[in-house]
Amino acid sequence: MSYRQRDKIHQETPISERILSSMRHAGRPLYLREIMHFSHIRAHEKREAKDIVADLVKRGRLFLLKGNRYGVSDLMKLVRGRLIAHHDGFGFVRPEDGGGPDIFIPACAMKGAVHGDRVVVRVEKTRRKRPEGSILRILERGVRHVVGTFHQGKDISRVIPEEERLFFEILIPNRCRREAKDGQVVLTEIDSFPSRGRDPEGHILEVIGDPDDIEVQSKIVIYKYGLPHVFPPEVQAQVKALPHTLLPEERQGYRDLHELPLVTIDGENARDFDDAIFVKKTRTGFVLTVAIADVSHYVPKDSPIDLAARERGTSVYFPSVVVPMLPEALSNHLCSLLPNEDRLAILVNISFDREANVRRASFSRAIIRSHRRFTYKEVRKILVDRDRDLIAENRQFIKDLNVMVELAEALSERRRQRGSIDFDLPEPEVVLGLTGNLEEIVRRERNIAHRIIEEFMIAANEAVASFLTKKEIPGIYRIHEPPDPDKLIKFVEFVQDLGIDIEPPEQIDSKWCQTVLKRVSGNPHEYIVNMVLLQAMKLAVYSQKNIGHFGLASPSYLHFTSPIRRYPDLVVHRILKANMRRVRKRPIYSEELEVLSQECSARERVGMEAEREMFDRLKVRFMADKIGEEYDAIISGVTSFGFFVELRDMFISGVVRLVDMADDYYILDQARQRLIGQRTHRVFQLGELIRVRVKAVDIARRHINFQVVADR
Repeated sequence: MSYRQRDKIHQETPISERILSSMRHAGRPLYLREIMHFSHIRAHEKREAKDIVADLVKRGRLFLLKGNRYGVSDLMKLVRGRLIAHHDGFGFVRPEDGGGPDIFIPACAMKGAVHGDRVVVRVEKTRRKRPEGSILRILERGVRHVVGTFHQGKDISRVIPEEERLFFEILIPNRCRREAKDGQVVLTEIDSFPSRGRDPEGHILEVIGDPDDIEVQSKIVIYKYGLPHVFPPEVQAQVKALPHTLLPEERQGYRDLHELPLVTIDGENARDFDDAIFVKKTRTGFVLTVAIADVSHYVPKDSPIDLAARERGTSVYFPSVVVPMLPEALSNHLCSLLPNEDRLAILVNISFDREANVRRASFSRAIIRSHRRFTYKEVRKILVDRDRDLIAENRQFIKDLNVMVELAEALSERRRQRGSIDFDLPEPEVVLGLTGNLEEIVRRERNIAHRIIEEFMIAANEAVASFLTKKEIPGIYRIHEPPDPDKLIKFVEFVQDLGIDIEPPEQIDSKWCQTVLKRVSGNPHEYIVNMVLLQAMKLAVYSQKNIGHFGLASPSYLHFTSPIRRYPDLVVHRILKANMRRVRKRPIYSEELEVLSQECSARERVGMEAEREMFDRLKVRFMADKIGEEYDAIISGVTSFGFFVELRDMFISGVVRLVDMADDYYILDQARQRLIGQRTHRVFQLGELIRVRVKAVDIARRHINFQVVADR
């Protein structure tokens, strides 16, 4: 190849690629003029090339060294990533693009970086578990808006962040306090990050209010986790243009099935109804119809509402408020399957034999009408309590409800036979008073009505997943990988230490897990065994690659039945509608689906963490006036500084600290998850039932301390 040909090819290559390629080939850090020379940058390209070099430095691909030389980051063992700080002062940097394990950053090597910052790290050594390094440069500040408690000063006031991983206070000049009062919760914006060792300065954007108000606590969590909670003007404009009822022209292409006696079954406080059900018993089995609100009809891809829904990823539920994925006009009205209202829906029809084996499944678009809105409690009262008044009031639905129970039980048995795991772990429910105050925390009821809906939704989700898999149509699947073998071995050792005779599985499968849970059913250690096995499991995530769902023992599973509150379901609706019958539209490509899967998995985790923190905030306030009260508890975790306990039937956890145990010196037996007294040989072991007393409640740090008062 001639020089002229090589030069032509070189000039057609993007400047950024030419710069990186030439620097790698040089094998050493270069001055800017050397970069220009080796990259064959022409005179008319120099301004653009300088901007590109600056951008590569900003993005962390290049690093500016002392003496004005530029080096390629990965050749210098430099890693770009996001800093995750720990409240004890150290941190971890999670490499971008999944590039290896997290890098440990000692407190002395943080170099002024704070939680959430995008940084460049130099890897300096590799320990047995993970590499260790120090932060060289902060590429981008991860936090600008901070929610915290306002403390008034004479000339300068301070805001203490709610995020315990932010190790600074924000200085607020009194002219920037917006009439905030001492002790109120405020939202601040940081104006400047000074050099290390000094606190940043900022101003108050919003006075949120009294921290004892449950609504204020909800706002704290919303701001802390960055949950989008206000729909932008373009979304509001799109919503305003939507019809209030089903228009005649919208009925085209949809079968009119409003006479089909579909019903909804939801919680008493539910406002968005995205699924309705009906079961017909046949001579040879059952036909299940699951109608799911056709949200995709009103939310076109890449429309303002769609982009806002994608940003949210999921609705987030707090006891007193919901942060919805869709505007209320859609979630609670136009898309909600309200009783006696015509609605657009996607129907999943599944034919089963008497043992609930699937014979065939079909999908269609239909206009449906919910004939009755049932609550879980109403269904329980009808089917279990045999409430005469409710039975008389709903006589036309009694036969249908009984058939639903019959199919749900058959589906449950079929799932059990294939190895589906059902953890028997109770869930908490927060009960609020008329004024919004927290009255109590109780065990959430799970009755036959819940099982009906769970089984039918699983069946519908599997039917759609199976259809896409067989047709080789790209989709977003809900996958759940098998647990790590090492964690399962530790679980077996723990259960054996409890005196329960089980053997490690020859092959990891869900049936073995199911057998273990059945073995401990009714055992005093049932709760802790369920909890520890659940902790050994991996998290279910979204993925374009279908590898099955371990927990459900399902070869193909996805989320389809909740498009009002989950974005993956909305995407699957679009894919299914584009491939039903002979309708063919441009498919969503696998690369796009994988990006969507990662986004949705990340947003789901954020939502779950926010909901968990909200519950933690409520429970410490609930326990604040219960100092000295005694409770039965179970040891739920053992550490070198004490052990964690969970109060039975109250779902409230806390810690018993060794410094509060004056009867002995206790040594940690990490392998067997227990503490042993050196003098008394008293053992406190994971799963043990004990009696505790509330010693102290720290509302600000959300800590509850207990003391042991008696053995059980």
